[in-house]
Amino acid sequence: MQDVEITRNLSFPCEMVWRALTDSPQLGACLMPNDFRAEIGHRFTFRTKPAPGFDGIVHCEVLELSPPERLVISWKGGPLDTRVSFELVQTSTGTRLTLRHTGFAGLSNVIPRVALGFGWKDLLVRKLPRHLSTHQPS
Repeated sequence: MQDVEITRNLSFPCEMVWRALTDSPQLGACLMPNDFRAEIGHRFTFRTKPAPGFDGIVHCEVLELSPPERLVISWKGGPLDTRVSFELVQTSTGTRLTLRHTGFAGLSNVIPRVALGFGWKDLLVRKLPRHLSTHQPS
């Protein structure tokens, strides 16, 4: 079993990055349309295009919430029953964000793990920074 772990240094304040990850419209702009609420126990979904063996719906639940430092959600869709955590640390130049997607078990999860690894990297390297640069705090 291998996990996906990606750490990026972002040149934006921790609170701003936290809002992008926990505000449903901002999260939708960066990741997928959703009905997320930053409340422990809240069950929500992400929706995307279906693929073979996957109906396009990721069923999630907020498992841990420590603003603005840690968010952990369950991530269930297709063959996956996994967890995703976001850990934020304020640095002198912005925020260090570490994403961990854990719980990939068995051969049926190899392709989803690889695909999600590319997707998470795209989120942290391209989509989230672009979103943050165009959504400065008012």
